[in-house]
Amino acid sequence: MADDLLILVDTDDAPRGFETKERCHDGEGLLHRAFSVFLFDAQGRLLLQQRSAEKRLWAGYWSNSCCSHPRQGESVETAAARRLAEELGVAAPLSYLFKFQYQARFGAAGSENELCYVFAGRLTSPARPNRDEIAATRLVSASELDLWMAAEPERFTPWFKLEWQRITREHLAVIGAVARET
Repeated sequence: MADDLLILVDTDDAPRGFETKERCHDGEGLLHRAFSVFLFDAQGRLLLQQRSAEKRLWAGYWSNSCCSHPRQGESVETAAARRLAEELGVAAPLSYLFKFQYQARFGAAGSENELCYVFAGRLTSPARPNRDEIAATRLVSASELDLWMAAEPERFTPWFKLEWQRITREHLAVIGAVARET
């Protein structure tokens, strides 16, 4: 997957070419399209994943349910569905929440430099994590997560912290509706 061609974009999300995943994350990173998915169960608990020890960036850190990149010729929505199946062994209809741009450096290992689409969905079946991608999963309530993040912020990925802050500030009604879906 290191040779996947990712979609380079400008700050307005206009495609500007393609580059390998490896190259997109070298140095300060090249701005590319990405996505994050937040899956909630019927009780409104969020499915978190702990990133595999094999990940180049933020290995072992806790993050949202699923995150990755669309490939050349693939829509963000199609890529999100593909990665839910590949990483968690689940399918879920997704609701678009927002997109934002961020850049975060992980020492000498490289950087994330992404224009990231954020989605929410309902977890309706048990996750079956791909151990090449995910070390562990955990279902947490919003209050449990807020306490954990306040006590140990260094255990979470930078994009997840930014996304969770915005979700809890602007999108709680959508999350509640997702959790109530039948």
